[in-house]
Amino acid sequence: MNMTDPIADMLTRIRNAVAARHDYVQIPASRIKVSIADVLKSEGFIKGYEVVAEQGPKKTIRVQLSYSGKREPVLNGLQRVSKPGLRVYTQKREIPRVFGGLGIAILSTPQGVMTGHEARRRNVGGEVLCYVW
Repeated sequence: MNMTDPIADMLTRIRNAVAARHDYVQIPASRIKVSIADVLKSEGFIKGYEVVAEQGPKKTIRVQLSYSGKREPVLNGLQRVSKPGLRVYTQKREIPRVFGGLGIAILSTPQGVMTGHEARRRNVGGEVLCYVW
């Protein structure tokens, strides 16, 4: 299957796994996806992740989803913002707030992938990859 937007695919896989209340979800790995998983983990949206080497050169990321007490997902929504056909960039002073600060924006900046909050703190702008809440 031809994949034009691997990040959107990653978000959809996580969204579907959460909807089905799965504990884990497998995602084909790439550097940027590992960075996104890292941000999701540090922000507490997922329990953890590990990069698993399958047979051959292909690696996958095994993401452990996080649920609160009553099996309610911690992660309620993922929205792809910048797409291959329409890239969305933001300057440091225009970094969007997601759900009044309840959610996070994940940005790809020259200093790496980070949350909007972190980017604001470090005074960098970049590509708005997605919103998470």
